[in-house]
Amino acid sequence: MQHEQSIVTVPTRGQGLYEFTEAAARFVAGSGIDTGLLTLFCRHTSCSLICQENADPDVQTDLIGFFRRLVPEDMVWLSHTAEGPDDMPAHIKAALTQTSLGIPVGDGALLLGTWQGIYLFEHRYRPHERQVVLHLAGE
Repeated sequence: MQHEQSIVTVPTRGQGLYEFTEAAARFVAGSGIDTGLLTLFCRHTSCSLICQENADPDVQTDLIGFFRRLVPEDMVWLSHTAEGPDDMPAHIKAALTQTSLGIPVGDGALLLGTWQGIYLFEHRYRPHERQVVLHLAGE
């Protein structure tokens, strides 16, 4: 079994979904691995990873709106507030979603569905340089 690993940096401009499917696809295509599993791991605690529809931008708008309602910033009982009002809600949103994804690889390509894309879901307001580890294992 062969292993390849890389780190993708995803620059963010604040809360939102940032697609990086193409970066993951280029990594897989250049790996020389035909069949396997791509594991993606987010190295942060206030953003997350999701595999989601990439055809209709309303999906992104609705997801962001849903999480804002689910985890509001005005929870006065929170203790972790030193980094601003969006910090602890960002940690909660990350805990409710995923920091790791597994995507099958076949014929040297990601086996995503027609409308699926890979996104970093930024939960903080200020810009960040987020890192996602890509690890591909296969033959």
